[in-house]
Amino acid sequence: MGTVTSTGRSALVGMWMAVTVVMSAGCASPGGGGSEASCAFRVEYDGRLYADVSRAEFTTGGKLGPAVLPPCDDSPGDGDGQAPPESTTAYAVEGVDPAVAIAVDDAPDGVLFVVDSGDDLPPEVKKLIRDS
Repeated sequence: MGTVTSTGRSALVGMWMAVTVVMSAGCASPGGGGSEASCAFRVEYDGRLYADVSRAEFTTGGKLGPAVLPPCDDSPGDGDGQAPPESTTAYAVEGVDPAVAIAVDDAPDGVLFVVDSGDDLPPEVKKLIRDS
């Protein structure tokens, strides 16, 4: 198998980010009815559910405490959601209230977690999103 050039690597990263955004947009909100055909990267922290937003440029702040990655139940072998949730650690995002957005240990670079507040991102989060 050949090596991946920086251009090829950038294309792969871009493709991954686009898939992440599409997956996030395609899942229904918790309790909102509708189909949840695939799992988005979600985190529960301090009684709130956060969804992933990619292409963010932010600085991670201090440790907030334990967070949970809920199990995914989108395929037949998942045990109908009976898998135990995974633990992780939530961190503050500098300049953004943790009630709005957090970062977590296991997330890829550039992925921020934002409280599900409808279709529009809060203004303090919009300013962190890269256009390309």
